[in-house]
This record gives sequence, structure tokens and C-alpha cells, in this order.
Amino acid sequence: MNNEKDILLTPWKIGNVEIKNRIVLTSMGGTDLFGWLEKNHFDEAGAKFIMEVAKNNCGLVLPGCQPVYNPMFGSWLYKNKKMYQDLAKWMPEFHKTGAKLFIQLTAGFGRSFAISNMMEKLYTNKFLRFISKPIMNLDKITAAPSPSPNRWSDKVPSREMTKEEIEEFIEAFAKSAKLCKDAGVDGVEIHAVHEGYLLDQFTLKYVNKRTDEYGGSLENRYRFAAEICKAIKKECGDDFPVSLRYSVVSKTKDFRKGALPGEEYVEVGRDMAESELAVKYLEEAGYDMLNCDNGTYDSWYWCHPPVYMPENCNLEYVEHIKQFTKMPVVCAGRMTLEAGAKSISEGKLDGIGIARQWLADPEWFTKYLNGKSNEIRPCIQCHNGCFNMAHYKGVPNNQDLSDSLHLARCAINAEMMQWDKHYIKKTNKPKKVIIVGGGIGGMEAARVLKLRGHNPVIYEKKDHLGGVFVAAAAESYKGSLRSLLKWYIEEMTRLDIEIHLNSEIKDLDNFKGSPIIVATGAKPRYLTKVPGYEKMIEASDYLYNKMELGKKVAIIGGGLTGSEIAYDLALNGHEVSIVEMKNDLIAQKGVCLANSSYLREWFEWKKVPVFLETTLKEVKDGSIICLDKEGKEITIECDSVISSIGYIPSPLDAVGTFQLVGDCLEVGNLRTVIWRAYEVAMKI
Repeated sequence: MNNEKDILLTPWKIGNVEIKNRIVLTSMGGTDLFGWLEKNHFDEAGAKFIMEVAKNNCGLVLPGCQPVYNPMFGSWLYKNKKMYQDLAKWMPEFHKTGAKLFIQLTAGFGRSFAISNMMEKLYTNKFLRFISKPIMNLDKITAAPSPSPNRWSDKVPSREMTKEEIEEFIEAFAKSAKLCKDAGVDGVEIHAVHEGYLLDQFTLKYVNKRTDEYGGSLENRYRFAAEICKAIKKECGDDFPVSLRYSVVSKTKDFRKGALPGEEYVEVGRDMAESELAVKYLEEAGYDMLNCDNGTYDSWYWCHPPVYMPENCNLEYVEHIKQFTKMPVVCAGRMTLEAGAKSISEGKLDGIGIARQWLADPEWFTKYLNGKSNEIRPCIQCHNGCFNMAHYKGVPNNQDLSDSLHLARCAINAEMMQWDKHYIKKTNKPKKVIIVGGGIGGMEAARVLKLRGHNPVIYEKKDHLGGVFVAAAAESYKGSLRSLLKWYIEEMTRLDIEIHLNSEIKDLDNFKGSPIIVATGAKPRYLTKVPGYEKMIEASDYLYNKMELGKKVAIIGGGLTGSEIAYDLALNGHEVSIVEMKNDLIAQKGVCLANSSYLREWFEWKKVPVFLETTLKEVKDGSIICLDKEGKEITIECDSVISSIGYIPSPLDAVGTFQLVGDCLEVGNLRTVIWRAYEVAMKI
């Protein structure tokens, strides 16, 4: 069997449960059937997403992880019987799709719990800590195998879990699994000896310093996970499948320090030699499948690969570990169907784990099967909508509360998990709508307007569509961003949207009577008061025009754009220096720690000079002069200087009534551009 599609559609088994094909939806917080960080209930939004995935030919569906002890309100998952009754009523409709459902159960987070500024205040104030316990008991939520520093905050350390608490959790897993089975669920997945969550922390020597039967030897460190499976099998029977979310190798150097692809390092967590032994022990405990990747929260880019990580980054590790177990194995982490199908055909893999692509386009696999791959809206690994947990020096998880409570939304798909807010409603009064600017914001507005029945017309002053996103997608490693740009441009053709290129609009008088959307983007900031500023190359100009640079390049501005340019230049052989006014690189909200930590640690590994809390004083021929935080002058030799210090909204300077979309309203990110464009187009 050589055909990729045929291979992907072959059935396989987890225990006695047959899965119809090789595509697995791996769990994401926010796609839960029993609610996420709220009182447990049968979640209609989560169920809608899960059903949509199942209807679009996914073989095995894993909803978002369900803490058996809810960190909010402190309730046990097995105590709300009503939601299991609701689940039982829903399951027959789900099973009509031919998919199978395993509910993922988790012991929680331990030291990986994402502490926010608000949580720091709750914990450090004794009175607030006491009165907030019924809602959020941080002392219990963050408890770990041994006293440990939190991944996000120095102010909320983890205490050691008691044996009584461990036993309570094991009982809760068994009872919750039995209720799932009785509701008609096909199996459960235990989360997780994976990603540095609580169960994984027990297995990791750098976190677990216990001297009782849950610490020390391999058998002891993996005992918690093993006893959970044994308890479930005792309660549910040996024929009820139990999968395990599993990180093959921890890829961790120390607390808050990961190991990058290709880096030589000393593993402080689970290395491959231990993993080979661990999977045999876990199989003997009764587990029926391993759902695999690599990493911990300390090396988060392995578990949540940003665009900088290579495709199929975990595959070779998963293929290796399959040799040491009879259990089927699934691999996740920027997986491609081509690589997955090849591995399956060679007997090295059983299933392909795909997560965030389902958020970007829930119909992606159906489109693939129907020969319409060019119509798939691609995930770009940005984490802006689904998991934008930002962290930088001196700041805990800097994430808006609305984002913490509503994970699994999508930056490039405004509808995802926001169906009550963003939806296509056909218009009864079709109108010609003028759109000034053909960037992503303008094209998204046009797309939604056309689907609603309006007649959008785009006027773009350049000879191509895409706006600033052409520059944003220019770096060598950003193939997925270029795919998204291509998707948008092809959508304009598929929807037969009228487009006028090389058409700069300065006067809106000709469009009176038509609704007008202005999406003219932003213009760069310039350091005009710095002597020699005219010698610098503006970041977007460089990316647009592929300008030739000298060997040594100084980047002024260590935000996301500047850091990504520096990364690309260093990959391509330039000697790069970064100058940043703040006390950390990429010190901005909305950029997930998985993305930002990769770049920070990569620069450290490659010894790229980074000058923090440093300002530019002068640009000379062959060097720049900077001032550190004490006012001391620093001379940095360079052949070229790139300025990446941000952008200013550039709305159309015209008289008339119009709606602003994208960076011309307020400079943000792709999420703010697309969501705003969708909302404006909805209201016309």
C-alpha cells in the first residue's frame, strides 16, 4: 500500500477498540466536554467542537484535559453526576460519525500552573489567600512531588504533596473513568507523564526529591501514574482502554531551561535510556497506548512547537520508543501527513496527532480527502488565540483573564469557540462595500462580506495583496505564514471578489452611498532624534525588498519582529547583535512562552550578543554607539543596522464615514486584525 491517503485511512486498535483511521485529535485546553476553569458541567461549546472534528473524519477524538480536581472551586470531577448523564445522551450522536472518544483526565499542574499577577497577590497576602481558598486554593493546586519553584513565578512556590492527597487523586481517576465508561465513552487518556505536568513531575529526578515509595527509583517515581491505571482497570475492567499522554524525552537542562534541537546538553529529566525502561513499566501497569511528544514546561517549545521548530520535530524519538513497547504509539508536534503516512507504512508509528490545525480549519482533513488541500486554512503556530500565555523577566503569566478562561480560540479563525459572537449571517440587503487596503484585514473583511451576500470591492495601492503580512511572512522558516497568505489570496479568487491593484485611494467622494472599510495598516516608527538614523534600514523595508546586508548586523529593537529578523539572519550566517530598551527580549503580551523562550534560549545557545536595558545613541559608518542602564557607552561594530522599534497606526486621511480595521485602528497582531475585520464585516 503506497498511496498516502490509503495508508491514513487504515484502521487500527487500542486494546479491543478499533479506530477507523490514523488521524487523532490531541487534547487542547478549552475544548473540554466538562468545562474549563469553571464549575464542571456538560459543555455545549466543547461538544460542538468535538462533534465538528468527528464529522470531519477524525478517527480518535481527545477533548481537552479534565482535571479530576477542578482548580477553580475545588470540586471533584466524579461528584457531578448530571454532566455524565448529559454526556450519555450525546454519545450516540457522536458515534454516528464513526469516530471514537477518549476523555482525557489529568491530576493537574503542580509547579507548572500558570500563575498570573492576580494569583501572586492572592497568594502573598495572607488574608486574600484565606478568603480565596474556596474559589482557588493555590496551595493545593500547585502542590508538587517536592518543594519546587513555579515555572511562571518566584512568589508562589510548590509544596510537597502528601500521600493522602496522592491516594485521593488515584481514587478520583478511577471513579471519573467509570462514569465516563458508563456514559458510553470509548476509553480515557491519562494526562500526563508529559509536558512537566504533575504526574510527569513525579517521574522527573530534578523535581521529585521524595524519599518515600513515590520517589527515588524509577519504579517509585512512575508509581503514581502506574497506580492510576491499575485503579481504572480494577474499576472499569481490563477491556476498557487507557491511553497515556507521554513525553519520550524531557529535553530539559534545569528549572526554566530547555534544550533546543541540535543542542548538546545534560538531561535533568527523562532521557532516552530511562524512557526505554519506563514504557515497559507503564505497559505492565496496564496502559494501552502512548500519545507522545517531547518536553516539559521548562522546554515548552517541544510540546507546543512554534514556527521556529522543525516539522515532525518529535517523530524520530517516538519511532525509537515504539521499539520498546507493544502498545500503539501516536506522535504529535508539527506533524505532516506525508511523514506520518510514511512512518505508519514502515510500522514505526500508529497514529498522527494533530491539534491546533483543527482550530484553524475544522474541515481540513475532509478537504484533504476530497482533493481540496489548497482550500485548507493552515495553522501558523502563532499561539495568539489558542494559548497566548506570555512570560518575560519580572512578569508572571501576562495573559488577559478572558484568554485564560477561553482557550482554544484561534487567531486566524475568528469563529472558533466564539460561535455565539462570530458567525456568518446572510444579509437581506446586499450592498457594495468599499475596502481600502488589501492586507489580511482587508481580505478577511471581504471574505466575510462575500459569504454574507454583500459585494465587497478591494482597492490596494500596491501591485499585490497581503500588506505588511508579506513582510511578516518573509523569513526563511515561515512557510506556514506564506501558506496562509496564499490561502487568503486564493479565497479572493474562489469567492470572485473584485480587486483593483495599483489603486491608491485618497478621496472617498466617489464612493458615497456605499459602506467603506479602511484597512491601510500602520507606518514604521523612526528614531529621528538619533544622529545617523538615516543610515538604518527599517525592518519591513528590509523584509519586503530583500535588501543586501553586510556580514555584521545590529538589530535595534528586541520585540518579536526584531528577534525574528535576528534569528533568520543568524540562521543564514550573519553575525547579529540585538539592542533592546526593556529588561528582556519579546517583553510583550500575547506572545506565548513556547514561542518567546525558544528565541531567547536560541540566542543564548548561539552566543548572539543581546544588550538589554540599552538605548541607541548614534549610528556611524561601521558601528553604533549605545548607552547601558548606567549611562555607560557601548560601541557595537556592524556593517548594517536594522530598525525594528514598532509601528504607528496609519488611517486614511480622508473625509467621510468609514470603519477602521487592522493596524490602522490600533497596532496589534494577526489575531486583533482578523477578529476586528470579521466583526466589522458582520455588522454591515
